[in-house]
Amino acid sequence: MPTGLVALLDDIAGITKLAAASLDDIGAATSKAGSKAIGVVVDDAAVTPRYMVGFEPKRELPMIGKIALGSFRNKLLFILPAALALSAFAPWLLTPLLMLGGTYLCFEGAEKILEAFGGGHAEEVVDAPTDPKALEAQKVSGAIRTDFILSAEIMVIALSDVATKPIWEQAIVLALVGIVITIAVYGVVALIVKMDDIGLHLAQRNGAAVQALGRGLVKGMPLVMSALSVIGTAAMVWVGGQIIVHGVEDFGFTAVPHWIHHTAESAAAAVPVAKGIVNWAVNAFFSGIVGLILGGAIALGLHAVKGKKAH
Repeated sequence: MPTGLVALLDDIAGITKLAAASLDDIGAATSKAGSKAIGVVVDDAAVTPRYMVGFEPKRELPMIGKIALGSFRNKLLFILPAALALSAFAPWLLTPLLMLGGTYLCFEGAEKILEAFGGGHAEEVVDAPTDPKALEAQKVSGAIRTDFILSAEIMVIALSDVATKPIWEQAIVLALVGIVITIAVYGVVALIVKMDDIGLHLAQRNGAAVQALGRGLVKGMPLVMSALSVIGTAAMVWVGGQIIVHGVEDFGFTAVPHWIHHTAESAAAAVPVAKGIVNWAVNAFFSGIVGLILGGAIALGLHAVKGKKAH
């Protein structure tokens, strides 16, 4: 009996060690998969605050809450099951779908750049409702639709990194990535959109230093929003271009990807410090160029088609 108890305890200890190792593997895989999607995450955080523009401050957090709930629903109820089914039954579709999403990101980024230079938008402008509740519902719905596209890209990027893992581990990693990223993104979004209110509150407090900080936040928020817009656009083009570069390499078209990798490695070797940062920056720059060329060609083509229809 004691021997049997010892054996049972040994088995439990072994199972516990295996479980702990599995949890470590899942944690590492989640961190790695999430980090690969960081560009899309930055874009998601940069895009969402624009949906809050024009609304009363008291409606901003409720709107963010609705969008965040929609994002959880997008990731966990719709995209996660579809991603697992894709991994189980059609893993060969993973790269083409990634490239399709990357192409969309390139187009959206290039379209924003064209808009900045007065090129307009290829889509038709829809009249906004005049009723505040209807307008809020429209904005929230639009933000959730945009989130669906970005969430799908995040989840597929994460899936590509754990595609060889068992299906149960894929499910846990994707769920954790979806939950952590959603909390992080919309927590940052809430902080961004309320920063001017926080600054106004501090500006009315006692103490010169606190008041100066508050005024600085109020005055600085327009610059922060502008910077986020630029960062979001750059992230779209860079991430989309990087996905395209990796995709064509997977399909055997290696000339451009190999040239980019070689150029990045040569640039890193030429500097005495920060070699990893230089390697990443050069890769990101040339991936962004690829994304800008592809996205620009699509955007200009759509503008040309729209122009012909108008005439």
